[in-house]
Amino acid sequence: MKILPKNAFAGAFTVPGDKSITHRAVLFNAAAEGEAYVTGALLGEDCLSTAACMRALGAKVTVEGAAVHVIGAQEFCSAACDCGNSGTTMRLLTGLLAGRKVQATLTGDPSLSARPMERVARPLRRLGARVATTAGHAPLTVSPAALYGCTVQTEVASAQVKSAVILAALGAEGETVVEEPQLSRDHTERMLAAMGADIRAEGTRVTVRRSVLHAADVRVPADISSAAYFLALGALKGEVLCKNVGVNPTRTGLLRVFDAMGVRYALENAHTECGEPVADIRVYRSALRPLRLGAELVPSLIDELPVIAVLCAFAEGESVISGAEELKVKESDRIASTAGMLNALGGDCTPTADGFVIRGRRTLVGGTVRSQKDHRIAMSGAVALSASETGGEIEDAECVNISFPGFYGMLEKGE
Repeated sequence: MKILPKNAFAGAFTVPGDKSITHRAVLFNAAAEGEAYVTGALLGEDCLSTAACMRALGAKVTVEGAAVHVIGAQEFCSAACDCGNSGTTMRLLTGLLAGRKVQATLTGDPSLSARPMERVARPLRRLGARVATTAGHAPLTVSPAALYGCTVQTEVASAQVKSAVILAALGAEGETVVEEPQLSRDHTERMLAAMGADIRAEGTRVTVRRSVLHAADVRVPADISSAAYFLALGALKGEVLCKNVGVNPTRTGLLRVFDAMGVRYALENAHTECGEPVADIRVYRSALRPLRLGAELVPSLIDELPVIAVLCAFAEGESVISGAEELKVKESDRIASTAGMLNALGGDCTPTADGFVIRGRRTLVGGTVRSQKDHRIAMSGAVALSASETGGEIEDAECVNISFPGFYGMLEKGE
């Protein structure tokens, strides 16, 4: 994919629906009593993998235009589930199936099969689940087991791990308490409460009891992780408005970064939809300051870190991002792939054990981005090339379809 440099970038954009919320709306409703419509859903490859898995397990999931119609299964059937490239599908589904009387095998593509799965399997086994991994990775096998509530302290602040334990706890005897080292995104807690679950969240502690879910319609807000690419270009090259974006406090670390870097922005038309705070976000071209970012903010912006690193490359001075070891176990090792992207374009980025040191120069020359077939790297690379002196090319550019079909076409509309 050829990306030309842009002297200016401005416009109003409606980016795809939130991927995390779409996954959960489809998966939870497929396990609930009744039927529901999920509107504004992200219909990228990852979320379609969730829909396909729920069909294999016996739920009725139909894509109707931009909506998904879900009729829950009274009981799941044993099945082989292909999760594609989606770690969210695999990890959440492992928890959902753990307390049910099914035998299921969960597989994925080569990239997903390289990602760690014992971090989910271990806490589920504490509840009594029978989950087997393949040398710590996929394929996973979930077998019938009786579950019993207990206190689980997760090893990492991961919404996927937390959600897997919560979903298993819905079918466990007694009370389950999930504690995480830092607060991760809380879409699971919000949505399950709206669907009738006996769940209570207090800071980094979530308490769950056996519950029956009732189907609920969900209107999915735009994904702040997808909006981040256009907001970043607005900060570098013009003025951008992204409409109807989810601004859940556990997801808005990007706005705290904007504060720290001197990005001028405003939240407009703030309101609430399906228990999720939503607003339009407007960003203006800004003079950027270097950034110091530590572990406390990482869970709220883990997916945005590659594009934040791009912003740092355009900020005069040294930026340091730390506490982000989790980047190593994404679709690529995003510490290595982000540093490789910036350096290939004329930047100065040193990878560390848990992040980066970026010496910003207010410009990038351009060149070739090797996406490593990672959608976040490809889209961050597109931002970097658009703001660079000469532009360049992205290898394996089609990987953006995992989370943002139509990304390049929308990028071209900015003037």
